[in-house]
Amino acid sequence: MAAAEPTIVATSGGLLPDPRTFVRPGPLLEHALALAEPRGRPRICFLLTALGDSDLWAARLYAMYQERDVQVSCLALFPMPSVADPEAHLRSQDLIWVGGGSTANLLALWRLHGLDRILRACWEDGVVLGGVSAGSLCWHQGGTTDSFGPELAPITDCLGFLPYSNCPHYDAEAQRRPLFQRLVGEGLLPEGYATDNGAGLVYRGTTLAEVVAEVEGRAAYHVKRQPGGGVQETRLTARLLPGAVGGPEASRG
Repeated sequence: MAAAEPTIVATSGGLLPDPRTFVRPGPLLEHALALAEPRGRPRICFLLTALGDSDLWAARLYAMYQERDVQVSCLALFPMPSVADPEAHLRSQDLIWVGGGSTANLLALWRLHGLDRILRACWEDGVVLGGVSAGSLCWHQGGTTDSFGPELAPITDCLGFLPYSNCPHYDAEAQRRPLFQRLVGEGLLPEGYATDNGAGLVYRGTTLAEVVAEVEGRAAYHVKRQPGGGVQETRLTARLLPGAVGGPEASRG
């Protein structure tokens, strides 16, 4: 069963540490799956393109669901698409979750293989789209990225399903906040939303419906250019999800 309307869950989290399987589904990932309203056995497809389709991370993701009745797949593009019909596979999912890594490389590979078009069709059909870091940024107009090196840089040609800019890891990386504010203030990026590690944005259609968190005290921020220069940053309090933790660090997906 598809979500009631096109839904995107853009986060700086989703996975939490686990002593047995290395990581486990965090409340942000669980919430994204619940929003899909699956009928029968839930179907999740992970896209790890931004990490070069890491076999290690794929194994970890399969392992964290091995004792749950969830059908998990990882659609890889290296060295070739791992399924015969990527469009049919993705459109059959309840949730598509995109991992972190290189946003620029992710976009290039998706466009080469037509996943930009396929994912838009999935979104319009009600398959919930979500992800962390690059998997948050990709759905927006643009934002800040370390795709080109350790010094953060702007990226302005993301998929644009959402008419905003985006900045993950707002509280965790010193370069993020000042660069994001400068880019919005200069008009290189449109107004947008940033998330602390452990927080997420739930969009219904292209409207921000809710801010949620899997770590206590984490929030999101609306950053908007002011007439005459400068920016206005507004803190958006998050609803703490069931199973949230109170530790100082949220995981990076």
